[in-house]
Amino acid sequence: MSFLAKNMASIPESQTMMVTNLARELVAAGEDIISMSTGEPDFDTVSIAAEAGIEAIRTGRTRYTSGDGTPELKQAIQAKFLRDNDLIYDLNQISVATGGKQVIYNALAATLNPGDEVIIPAPYWVSYPAMVAMCGGTPKLIHCHANNNFALDADALERAITSQTKWVLLNSPNNPSGAVMSADNLLAIAEVLRRHPHVHILTDDIYEHLLYKSEPFVTIAQVARDLYDRTLTVNGMSKGYAMTGWRIGYAGGRPDLIAAMAKIQSQTTGNPCTIAQYAAQQALLSNPEHIAYWRQVFIERRNILVNALDKINGIEVNIPQGAFYAFPNVEGLYGRQAEDGSIIQSASDVATYWLKAASVAVVPGEAFGCPGYVRMAYAIETDRVAEAMQRITTACGQLT
Repeated sequence: MSFLAKNMASIPESQTMMVTNLARELVAAGEDIISMSTGEPDFDTVSIAAEAGIEAIRTGRTRYTSGDGTPELKQAIQAKFLRDNDLIYDLNQISVATGGKQVIYNALAATLNPGDEVIIPAPYWVSYPAMVAMCGGTPKLIHCHANNNFALDADALERAITSQTKWVLLNSPNNPSGAVMSADNLLAIAEVLRRHPHVHILTDDIYEHLLYKSEPFVTIAQVARDLYDRTLTVNGMSKGYAMTGWRIGYAGGRPDLIAAMAKIQSQTTGNPCTIAQYAAQQALLSNPEHIAYWRQVFIERRNILVNALDKINGIEVNIPQGAFYAFPNVEGLYGRQAEDGSIIQSASDVATYWLKAASVAVVPGEAFGCPGYVRMAYAIETDRVAEAMQRITTACGQLT
């Protein structure tokens, strides 16, 4: 009899972490690997957060706090939601956890019963379906298409909803595609959801500040006020403040859901890192002046990457409008032969070939629910993006 739980065999390891760890092992072995697999800004943590963390240590702010966040941090989050999203949340409507991933997991664990369905547009972040399954729910995928810029189609959403649907999970700007949901797109989705009052919305806005379109960022509770009570608005410090290792995520939602999430957290991790909470508090209260500079750097890197991909026969790519990923279709490379005689037959084969022939690590699209694509993170130094694209161009040119 196996010691492990029966459902463990069905829960995959994160492929992004697998590829990232492999790239790190190769670097440790002395190979010059350019890793485009990690969803992590290469900038240092914003200085105001770093200094606040140091000050918290110096002044002894290192003890337990309230289980789901200090009142001071919740007040800063409250101010952020009002300032950036025109959303009003009382403190008992705010949850703070050890990263956005825990916020989402807590919400699913607090609400899903066996047989409940969670609609997830694909491409999706790798952990969404796994977390749904771990919490006893059933992931239900809607495939979004590149020719529609990976937007969730309202008619497809209507067809996917059943009496068992508990959540619809949105993510904009999107990981892995870099697609951004417009206000019109969100309004069309909201119109569908109004016809199904039993369905709730979980929106992951973690890449909110990394937006390259001229239109301002919008989230669904902001454009569809009548869905406010049915929406959990999730965000965090990782992407917009380069605080990935600090592990602070947060959300605003209905009080009974927030209380249930707090109960789960009290029995698992307890409070998020106290030092990180003080750092996040100061960062959220500050004027994020760094964002404009970051955007320009990411746009430059994006353009280098997209322009190079556009010149490679067999690859098609949409221009990302947010986050820091490109999600090219590589099916045009299928059937081609590498120098070792192997035949490219999948996106996983492309990723393997690029790692071997170009020493560039990317993540195959199967991890995101989209076979035929690869995810390429351009959150690395600009010259390394250019070098990676030179290597990939050369490697693709060697296929016959």
